[in-house]
Amino acid sequence: MTILVVDVRVEVRDFGVDARFDASAGFTALVGPSGSGKSLTLAAVAGTIRPVRGSIRHGDQVFADASAGIHLRSQHRRIGMVFQHAALLDHLSPLDNVVLAVREGDRAERRRKAASLLDRVGASQRAEARTRTLSGGERQRVALARAMASDPQILLLDEPFSSLDAATRVQMRTLVRELVDERRTIALLVTHDAGDVEALGDRVVRYEPGRTVSEEE
Repeated sequence: MTILVVDVRVEVRDFGVDARFDASAGFTALVGPSGSGKSLTLAAVAGTIRPVRGSIRHGDQVFADASAGIHLRSQHRRIGMVFQHAALLDHLSPLDNVVLAVREGDRAERRRKAASLLDRVGASQRAEARTRTLSGGERQRVALARAMASDPQILLLDEPFSSLDAATRVQMRTLVRELVDERRTIALLVTHDAGDVEALGDRVVRYEPGRTVSEEE
């Protein structure tokens, strides 16, 4: 089993976080007060912020190692991301939003894969809709399909359900759980919702402001 090992110091402006934990296939929930460094940790794993100390490793692959001057570019980390707001491109259809994330194949093959993913997340009927007309739940389904389109080994989820109503939140939890389990993906979930942690938290990493303080199975 391939393990993600995070042991870093990350700083931005006047704030920093010391994060140390391991994550394997399934969900690792990062929980703690707002401003404690959870999202900053995801940014370091994603490669959008360079750690000032320590390393991030996924199996034999070194994502970042501050002492060795290693910083692997985001597109080479096999990572998918879903955030609180879907950040879809409204001038493109939902289908074309997903097509953009498919890395291999000619255009016809990429469109077939994107259509299959939209069907898997229950959004195929909206594939050619005007993206700006999608509901919040529909947008998150498309965002999830887009995140999975590159066959990621690691899925980063930053408050992905917080803008959804209660019924849609439950549906999305179930859908994300199924996809992660099917693909044996490592999923890091930042959430403030106890229901998310109860439903999805195979492991829990707790934060205090600026540092991780515990890991729980």
